[in-house]
Amino acid sequence: MGKKLDRFFAGLTGILLAAAALWVCYQNRPVVVENSGFRPIMGTLAQVTATAENKAIARKAIQAAWEALEKVYQTMNDRDPESELSRLNNSAFGQEVVVSSELFAVLCASQQYSRLTDGAFDITVGPETALWRRMEKTGKAPAAEEIAEARKKVGYEKMVLNPSRQSVRFEVEGMRLDLGGIAKGYAVDLAIAAMQEQGAKGGMVDVGGNIRCFGTPPPPAKNWIVGIQNPRSESLIGKVRLDNFAVATSGDYRRFAQINEKRYSHILNPATGESIEGLISVTVLAASAMEADALSTAVSVLGKEKGLALIESLPEAEAILIAAEKPEELILSSGAEMYLADY
Repeated sequence: MGKKLDRFFAGLTGILLAAAALWVCYQNRPVVVENSGFRPIMGTLAQVTATAENKAIARKAIQAAWEALEKVYQTMNDRDPESELSRLNNSAFGQEVVVSSELFAVLCASQQYSRLTDGAFDITVGPETALWRRMEKTGKAPAAEEIAEARKKVGYEKMVLNPSRQSVRFEVEGMRLDLGGIAKGYAVDLAIAAMQEQGAKGGMVDVGGNIRCFGTPPPPAKNWIVGIQNPRSESLIGKVRLDNFAVATSGDYRRFAQINEKRYSHILNPATGESIEGLISVTVLAASAMEADALSTAVSVLGKEKGLALIESLPEAEAILIAAEKPEELILSSGAEMYLADY
């Protein structure tokens, strides 16, 4: 009986060792890395990186990611008069407009972030955005009267959503939605899902600083590494490690207008219609790119104290801030340091 048990355990050990060897072999299979390079989309530059077992899978994953990005861009580009968002902006005052499931999902999420941030994030900022877009072209700041008039048309509570009909209605004439603070993040999330469906082992999608990573990074790296740009130079001021996580950076250094030696950020405070001041770079880490995108905008508007308080109230979000008065100093939320990589 003892010898039979010995033979049984010896056989079991052999099976386990063989299984372990197969697992190690599987884990150590060659990883193919494909990168799309930077391409223009959504008013910025984007790139997609995939790791996979072979080139065919990697290329299919990258193609699927770009198709997802293009679909969101075509739907939510308010500069295109033929997009679904533009048609909604032109027809939703006083009547319900049924929209696609993708657009409705973003609008619902936007209202949730507006409530969470007490209106610091607000996609109805469109009338104010139009004034500042004009300023970028003319080099002349809008008058106080123009800002006051635009503010009357802003307010997330004036956008009425009907889940049963998947419809939208504006309560004020002249309202316009601007999804610039959330659509890129949403697009990144869809692109990541598309890559996973195609069988990629890992991937990164970067749309103008809205980034999400998953799975196996390019060898020999153990983590996906994302740099944080110094907002007053072309160098990096920090790096973060990402594993199945997302990051988004908002700031005044990529899009701004310079008038009479004053820098005006493209990020607006919905409550005042004015360009934000104080924080020149806000990086938010979160579980989804859409959340990181929306929160980076909200924290930029809220400022250092209120912005950090918001981040600390959320269990899966961290932030790295840079203030105008100390552009070389990183201001970290309580858990952000664990994501920092050496640089």
